[in-house]
Amino acid sequence: MSLFDWFANRRKADPLSQDQQEREIADGLWTKCDACGVLAYTKDLQANQMVCLECGHHMRVFSDDRIAQLADPGSWVPLDEGVQPVDPLGFKDRKSYRDRLKEAQKKSGLSDAVQTGLARLDGQPCVLAIMDFRFMGGSMGSVVGEKITRAIEQATRDGVGAIVLCASGGARMQEGMLSLMQMAKISGALDRHREAGYLYIPVLTHPTTGGVTASFAMLGDLILAEPKALIGFAGRRVIEQTLREKLPDNFQTAEYLQQYGFVDAIVPRTQLKRTLAQLLRMHQKPKVDGAIAPQDTPQGTPAALPQG
Repeated sequence: MSLFDWFANRRKADPLSQDQQEREIADGLWTKCDACGVLAYTKDLQANQMVCLECGHHMRVFSDDRIAQLADPGSWVPLDEGVQPVDPLGFKDRKSYRDRLKEAQKKSGLSDAVQTGLARLDGQPCVLAIMDFRFMGGSMGSVVGEKITRAIEQATRDGVGAIVLCASGGARMQEGMLSLMQMAKISGALDRHREAGYLYIPVLTHPTTGGVTASFAMLGDLILAEPKALIGFAGRRVIEQTLREKLPDNFQTAEYLQQYGFVDAIVPRTQLKRTLAQLLRMHQKPKVDGAIAPQDTPQGTPAALPQG
């Protein structure tokens, strides 16, 4: 019996009024899939990493969820939590940028749109940067650029792989040119990481767009994506109006980009941790003259990366 059939039978046996159904959903007991419309027990969805049990749709999750899903228990050590955003341009549209920052911080509980830290994935040490779409659409401002740059530099010093989970609407317009500068800054750190011989993997989640796509999201040694994630630079309507052509229905999806070689693999969320751990393990530097490779014993962080 499918989950849909079970719920339908339950509803027939114990019919609820529309108000009661809405109250159950509002209380968080049930979650409705955006793709197929099926109501699922929220705890079951959480156990399946918020992937629909009926159709496999990947519901949006945020940075705290990603940390719990990927990092081995007790291995997450945050980096640069004290870096705070400012309003360098005194920007104001319908409200001031300072007010928007305060609202986003209160709503998300984050200082800005990314969390970075040291972690282990199935025992494999790495540095993680996880963007959070709750914070002003995951937009890339100076703090996002600075924290991701520092995370990559930490990975280079420690001799471990760097993984960035991308979820962004692009550069943050309230910081103007300063937000665009982050593209070059992160790209420079990635080039030094590559020259040192260490692995970098971006994971493209829904959505990954704008200046993030135009920089570090597409600079990976291996580029992974979640199923059906929206990935692109300009919006679909802008492209259609510019080209004056109708684009394919699946344009800018992970599957479309994989078909044309922009994405190396599409990995379901439930398999992501195991896949990343295997890639980190495969790309460790070999031992030289009996010495342990830097990835096995990251310098300066033995206490921060306890064995799982």
